Amino acid sequence: MRTERLTATGAPAETADRLRSLVPAPESVSDAVREIIAGVRAGGEDSLLEYTRRFDTPEPGPLVVDDDDISRALEGLDADVRAGLELSMDNVRRVAEAGVEQERKVSFPKHGVTMRSVPVKRAAVYVPGGRAPYPSTVLMGAVTARAAGVPEVVVCSPPPVDDAILAACGLVGVTRVYRMGGAQAIAALAYGTDQVEPVDVIVGPGNLYVQDAKLQVSGQVGIDGFAGPSDLVVLADDSADPELVALDLLAQAEHGEGTLVVAVSPSKALLEALPLDAAPQTGATAVTVEVSDVGEGLAIAEAFAPEHLQLVGPNAEALAPDVTRAGCLFVGAAAGTAFGDYVAGSNHILPTGGAARFASGLSPAHFRRRFAEVRIGDPDPLAAAAAPVARAEGFELHARSMEARIRDNGR
Repeated sequence: MRTERLTATGAPAETADRLRSLVPAPESVSDAVREIIAGVRAGGEDSLLEYTRRFDTPEPGPLVVDDDDISRALEGLDADVRAGLELSMDNVRRVAEAGVEQERKVSFPKHGVTMRSVPVKRAAVYVPGGRAPYPSTVLMGAVTARAAGVPEVVVCSPPPVDDAILAACGLVGVTRVYRMGGAQAIAALAYGTDQVEPVDVIVGPGNLYVQDAKLQVSGQVGIDGFAGPSDLVVLADDSADPELVALDLLAQAEHGEGTLVVAVSPSKALLEALPLDAAPQTGATAVTVEVSDVGEGLAIAEAFAPEHLQLVGPNAEALAPDVTRAGCLFVGAAAGTAFGDYVAGSNHILPTGGAARFASGLSPAHFRRRFAEVRIGDPDPLAAAAAPVARAEGFELHARSMEARIRDNGR
């Protein structure tokens, strides 16, 4: 793991920009992804399977995972792993249910508007393959979708799909599991094939091809956002335990290539005591940033808008109410980000690359849509007020439509 040491100078935004620049932007794959999406739209399942054999495995197996395969995987799941997944599932469900918006009615003297929130019909969770299985991602996506009230939740993962992923699907009770991955899977979920029914929302992490594909189909389906490499900022005062801080940084660095982990502190002694130089080669970058005080450190963190932000030590923890830009906030030495990745109940599908300035972690809101229901008892005052505005905008028929509802309109 590459390590860098910085001292904050200039405006907080300048330091944040310096940190971001340490991880080069990836090369664009948009043209290749566009070709794959067009291929699946035109060729359907034949093209989907062709891409699967080209990019994943020559023998992908049936596209739809059989229920017996899921039952077998669940029966063979290690008891301790199952207990951990069940705790995670319960905690994620409880937190997600707390975020489901309720219907609200606004009453006016002559009319009423009800804000309604309803789930989408069908949602998909993309679960990456590659270096290791991610059953925890199944839970983060599917449990949240279920808590939102989505009746049909499907999961897809590149073949061969690991038994741990299948077991997690069995625990949650997803509607269907597909052996497919990459941009071709996103295209199939967005537009459908013979065996893949199109969905309304696609969420989940994945490689650059997957994320670019999500962006390209976002006019067709809803998405959670663009999930890039992971990042973590730990803001610590001089009382923090350097061993624990280093462990949290190294744990996040396990996410691999492009990951950026940053320790920020006014304590030079703490930063120098962090055992980061002996870290394994994960392709991640670790940076220490010395600041004048924790207030400056928070200003840098706010400008950086990290996926994960940890506050460690009394002086840093006292700033928690001032945090406005973080995918997820962890407060206190006991609250390592690894708990958020698995069992705390917060979601680990979070905005990356500074998107915490405007985006949120996965929640029921991603699987529900809001709309207004309007009922008008007496249209007279509304029509009288709005018709002049409509005419000022050049919409004569809008004005007439409203005025036609006035009960005493001279006809």
